[in-house]
Amino acid sequence: MARVLVTRPEPGASRTARRLETLGFQPVLLPLTETSALPVEASIGGNAVAVTVTSANAVRHAPKALIAALARLPCHAVGKRTAEACRGAGFFSVTEGPGDAEALADAIAGGLAGKAIVYLCGRVRFPGFERRLAAAGVHVQAIETYDTTGVDHGDADVAARLSGRPVEAALLYSAKASAALASLIARPTLRHLFEKTEFLALSARVAEPLKGFAGNRVGIASKPEEDALLALLSQPR
Repeated sequence: MARVLVTRPEPGASRTARRLETLGFQPVLLPLTETSALPVEASIGGNAVAVTVTSANAVRHAPKALIAALARLPCHAVGKRTAEACRGAGFFSVTEGPGDAEALADAIAGGLAGKAIVYLCGRVRFPGFERRLAAAGVHVQAIETYDTTGVDHGDADVAARLSGRPVEAALLYSAKASAALASLIARPTLRHLFEKTEFLALSARVAEPLKGFAGNRVGIASKPEEDALLALLSQPR
């Protein structure tokens, strides 16, 4: 049974582990990042006509009062999982986007030019989404509801979690996690555990920190969604 390293934070890590077991793989959990709520004191502009969300964490960590204040506005979610989180949080009208933040910006910009929207997001985020909307004349109020920080694992902890044995594949969901994994692999005591690992990334941007040393052992999902990422595990390598 192939062993697959799961690097995403909880609660997503355990959810992915259950999916891997169903598919016949043995998950090995090593979260390289963690998320935590930020204090939110922003006042919502009265002229906001919509809400955008590019991460389920943004609504999971948002104060209930903030969600309640926005719930009746049309909500544009980046993809399926985020849309489900938005509906679960209490948004009445949620539109599921194409799965990629920049593609979502392109899809909604035309109808929102000259208008104001609220963007629920994390402190650590890719700036392309906001830049594209701003370039199209959309006024974006970013409200940061959570932060993403790295988890500092010691060599002994990593070796113990991997049972001292190499993993066949590693799933990577963020560039921050990829950079953290690259840093772990650079440690002399851990390098041998990843010499034959296939690194499977949610997007080209997520894969970028690994390209310097992993070469042709990097796979990129056809779409930035977990279904497409897990599909890479079944492809011949």
